[in-house]
Amino acid sequence: MALVIYTKPGCPYCQQAKEYYAAKGIPFIEYDAQNDRARRAEMLAYSGGDPTVPCIVQDGVYLGSGWGDPPRG
Repeated sequence: MALVIYTKPGCPYCQQAKEYYAAKGIPFIEYDAQNDRARRAEMLAYSGGDPTVPCIVQDGVYLGSGWGDPPRG
């Protein structure tokens, strides 16, 4: 399983998402969608233009944006 989390520095919801997956022992790749323009464009392509972070993609499939219940970001 390849899990990718698109984040921005200082985002508390991004931090919560990363802590959740780390606690579950699920490896992930983190990309900075704020400062890396190519990764931001990639994230927006997955999310249908939604700029909300964290944006979570698993095995090339968009799972959603934001974190929590309801999702925030």
